Amino acid sequence: MSTQHTLGASSAQFILAIDQGTTSSRAMVYNHKLQTIGHGQVEFPQHFPANGYVEHDPLDIWQSTVHACRKAIRAANMQAADIQVIGITNQRETTVIWDRKTGEPLHRAIVWQDRRTANQCASMREAGHTALVQERTGLLLDPYFSATKIAWILDNVTGAREKAEAGELAFGTIDTFLLWHLSGGRVHATDATNASRTLLMNLASRQWDPELCALFQVPLALLPEIRDNANAFGLADSSLFSSSETPQLAGATTSELHEGIMIGAMIGDQQGALVGQACIEPGQIKSTYGTGCFALVNTGNTPVFSENRLLTTLAYQVNGQPIYALEGSIFMAGAIVQWLRDKLGIIQSAVETEQLAEGVDYQQSELLIPAFTGLGAPYWQPNARAAIFGMTRDTGKKQLAAAALRSVALQTRDLLLAMEEDGQTIDILKVDGGMTDNGWFMQALADITGYSVLRADTAEISVRGAAFLAGLQAGMYHALSELNALCGSKGSFTPAITSEDRNELYDRWLAGVEKIR
Repeated sequence: MSTQHTLGASSAQFILAIDQGTTSSRAMVYNHKLQTIGHGQVEFPQHFPANGYVEHDPLDIWQSTVHACRKAIRAANMQAADIQVIGITNQRETTVIWDRKTGEPLHRAIVWQDRRTANQCASMREAGHTALVQERTGLLLDPYFSATKIAWILDNVTGAREKAEAGELAFGTIDTFLLWHLSGGRVHATDATNASRTLLMNLASRQWDPELCALFQVPLALLPEIRDNANAFGLADSSLFSSSETPQLAGATTSELHEGIMIGAMIGDQQGALVGQACIEPGQIKSTYGTGCFALVNTGNTPVFSENRLLTTLAYQVNGQPIYALEGSIFMAGAIVQWLRDKLGIIQSAVETEQLAEGVDYQQSELLIPAFTGLGAPYWQPNARAAIFGMTRDTGKKQLAAAALRSVALQTRDLLLAMEEDGQTIDILKVDGGMTDNGWFMQALADITGYSVLRADTAEISVRGAAFLAGLQAGMYHALSELNALCGSKGSFTPAITSEDRNELYDRWLAGVEKIR
């Protein structure tokens, strides 16, 4: 990565793009060609206070984000004043509620993986609310989404509901939380993609739905304004990125900020990857392998409602024009490799899995069903739990590594088959995310799904999508079609096993899933 460039007072066009993820906060500095000239990353702790509970400290999220931005700007050999615009992409559904006066969170952030509201969702399904929710939002009644997380905080923090109804509290997904604090407490807004993941946004109007808010007992006074993905969201105080002091949470500020860096885009991480992969035409699909795996197929300007328990979601909204997508979500992808490292201790880094898996053929007896936090699409079984079948005296590191990687490919086949049954024609699977650096996994993905797989030229695709949209807002770009010239690939993989072998593997997978359901 080069850190050499020439700054010019009138010609320099640099974008700071933030990717606030589940296990770390990253920041990239891009030039107008979307080439990376600076990078920063800061990991932060995960909290698991009870079975099925996953939390983050919002202060960790805020401070790690600012520190990552400082690192990226330093790595680019520039000053904060050289940045023209900021784009933000983020872990979706993760829920924070804070005091509007002080900026202090009422509770740790409840992470998208968290399953504590599974019983509430089941009760709502039994009460017959599924059809209304899916018709209005395109989503399912599942603890994955934000609405039941919001209600849980309001009902479990003393006095929270009364304060929320009085307008004293603010809710945000991570994009909104960062915007609030970057702007010094001046702006409470979200973008349409993140709003579409809350169970509270009407997919047709792209506004908060009062009937859904009443259903989930979420006061409208709590919610941010919904805006386009490319939008002049507000100004970030540039001194945040030049200071060496520990960044603090911002209380509400009424005075206007006259100097700062424009925050020009916000987008959920998976939609950011769809843009970053230039999937801007109907039928184009990307699959991202980060903590989880998320496959999105562009369905154009009309929402397609799934008959196979996929999600209908907003892909992006520019100039008030919505583009929709069908999405399949897998909760555990890279997180399975993290489990091999942190809990089993059989690897020290993710890179080791590729070498371990080499030589373990498709006839291995071991089968891992990675339902550590339930099963996502197309099953949506929040109470399912992981299992390993077929272990023998020969089972060791190699077999567990191969079974773990193959489980991600098998889950991806689940999603692609559901999309096909919903009428989508898929040609090439564009992939990105940290796991795609693993060539063995890439080949397994092609073999097991039966599709040609095109690997993105960088693992940092979500943040590239946010950077492009920020540049679009800043006038660096003028149309989404310019993405095609800015996006590349590094290698493709084609299926190398027979359809009979592929189907036999998949039948065994389905039998294993059925056992844990």
